[in-house]
Amino acid sequence: MGNRNVNTTLQGALILSIAAFIAKLLSAVYRVPFQNMVGNTGFYVYQQVYPLYGIGMTFALSGLPVFISKLIAEAPDLPSQQQVARQVYRWLWGLALVIFGGLMFGAPSIARGMGDVHLAPLIQMVAWMFLFMPALSVGRGYHQGRFQMLPTARSQVIEQLVRVVVILVAAGWATSHDWSVYTMGTWALSGGTIAAVAALLVLPRWRQRDVAPVASLPHVGRRLLIEGGTLCLLTAMLVLLQLVDSFTVKNGLVAGGMGDLAAKSLKGVYDRAQPLVQLGLVVAVAFATSLLPALTAAQQERRPAAFKRLTTTMMRIALMVAVAATAGLISLMPWINRLLFGDTQGSGMLAVYMLSIILATLIQTYNSVLQSQDQYRLTVVALAVGLAVKIVGNHWAVRSFGATGASWLTVISLGAMLVVIWYGSAVTLRSGIWTKPYIRILLACTILMVFGVRLTVAVLEHWWPALMTSRLAIGGGLLVTIPVGGLLFIGLALKWRLLSVREWLAIPHGESVLRLWQQLSQHGGK
Repeated sequence: MGNRNVNTTLQGALILSIAAFIAKLLSAVYRVPFQNMVGNTGFYVYQQVYPLYGIGMTFALSGLPVFISKLIAEAPDLPSQQQVARQVYRWLWGLALVIFGGLMFGAPSIARGMGDVHLAPLIQMVAWMFLFMPALSVGRGYHQGRFQMLPTARSQVIEQLVRVVVILVAAGWATSHDWSVYTMGTWALSGGTIAAVAALLVLPRWRQRDVAPVASLPHVGRRLLIEGGTLCLLTAMLVLLQLVDSFTVKNGLVAGGMGDLAAKSLKGVYDRAQPLVQLGLVVAVAFATSLLPALTAAQQERRPAAFKRLTTTMMRIALMVAVAATAGLISLMPWINRLLFGDTQGSGMLAVYMLSIILATLIQTYNSVLQSQDQYRLTVVALAVGLAVKIVGNHWAVRSFGATGASWLTVISLGAMLVVIWYGSAVTLRSGIWTKPYIRILLACTILMVFGVRLTVAVLEHWWPALMTSRLAIGGGLLVTIPVGGLLFIGLALKWRLLSVREWLAIPHGESVLRLWQQLSQHGGK
């Protein structure tokens, strides 16, 4: 019976992980065709208001359902589970109405704070999505808490698919009918509400009328505020930093002497970093969190040696993938920028922003480990410190150094968060990853990979001049350089034993990589 429960939990975690990966991938990828259709200014309009939607989506998609599922799983029987769900639903409706009213009536003031009064209708459009947050959060959390993961997974993927379709249709229609960028942005952001309705339609009902009511359970509201709120804030870490950018980057550029239209366009260029960082994070965190169910099981079964080993493996894999992805993106940034967005404008500030992939990956992986131990306070303190750094310094940095200053402040803010988590966490949590041999080999692999990639770029640009201008040619060039960089990094990592055999086996398809390397080594030795 115990094994069956463990297997059910692991299968459920896998289903949810795959659904979350697909949802995040869709959320990152759609921005590229969207920006191509609406241009820098249109992208600016959408991205200025997106963080408000992003916070609500984080609440309903991952933060609150995870917390609610925990409450449901703790309830002893079905009537108690129903009662917990009803209590949380009532609390969330109160919160949703407050946020809805705040955004609806406060939209003009928020838009003025962002430096663009024309954004008010877009903010009001986002407000409607929050009215669906209680039903989505409770529905997903209830089914997860009863170990029924498919309904949540299905609704997550449907929500993102519908939203992406609405956004791209709105962008295409606006372009062909000469709509203003603000009208386009309003319709694009309506995708959040339409997608929420679609997600609700495929989510089974959680209320069961034939279940006898029981007395209200104590402390549900307090736990929702403290534990649930903490989970949501941590999940929305990057979105909160983007929200600070919405209030400070465009305003800072204008304060630094730039014209209003030029500032809007440059903010749109700066926002190109979001899909690139999201893609890097999705890949790095996906590799690491594949070990999370095993980590949670080791914690619950009180196996400290296994917990420490899995933690070290998770951190090393996350750091390796994040560093390789970041170095690759920075090395190829002018090409990637032109291929995806049509020009190389802002490649320098986008390259700086890519450093946040490494820091955000480590923070999210540390946070996963701490969550498996039910520790939240440290990461909340870290988040508060990082946000304070960004809020205090961002306007000055943009005014003084342009949009590149905002990129550096994001990196510095995430660095501050990581330092707080690092010094506040147990020694056993940080001892495995920061060994000198591991860091030295990782740096050597990365430097040689960057050298190999840059050399390949130089040779290709010399023999294929079209790479300087043609997006199609750049696509072909990337099909050569990315495998060169990837194979070089993996080959060096295997040769210099960056990871142990056990750690390689923990990576999806790691066994195939090791087998191939063994065959190559045997042939090379003959």
